[in-house]
Amino acid sequence: MPLAGSDDGAYEELFTAHFWGLVRLAALLGADDAEDVVQEAFVRLHRRRRTLRDQNAALAYLRSSVCNACRSRVRHLRMARRRHAQLAPPGEVGSAEQHVVLDEDVRALLAAVAGLPRRQREVLVLRYWLDLSERDTAATLGIALGTVKAHAARAIAALGTRLKEDTE
Repeated sequence: MPLAGSDDGAYEELFTAHFWGLVRLAALLGADDAEDVVQEAFVRLHRRRRTLRDQNAALAYLRSSVCNACRSRVRHLRMARRRHAQLAPPGEVGSAEQHVVLDEDVRALLAAVAGLPRRQREVLVLRYWLDLSERDTAATLGIALGTVKAHAARAIAALGTRLKEDTE
């Protein structure tokens, strides 16, 4: 959907149609503030809407922005956790309510996905959660089509192994 000029109707339509899907994408990629990540991506798109080379590529721009922002946030969180690891009490676990809310199978799958290398996790989420084609996944991540195929195959194999080990 073209966003050229000052047509805020197209921008609003894009926001309404894709906001929650992009929030799910950000959450699956590890952002603890997924709605903020997506909101910032839409703000960046709105600022750049007149300078986009391909006005029909707004959704691809948003996906790439969300992926890049998640990467940055996860990297920042990892560094912050390393610095503050000694402050956390040993053996700290979530509340009973959290454990009841999260279904065991879903927790196992999400833990297995979270344990994948970053690029494999990104490929899986874009390819199978958002149901993007291999070509769109490659374009979103800025990698070759063959790389998408290789990461997807390795990720699926690793998930199968991890989930199988958890059930045994």
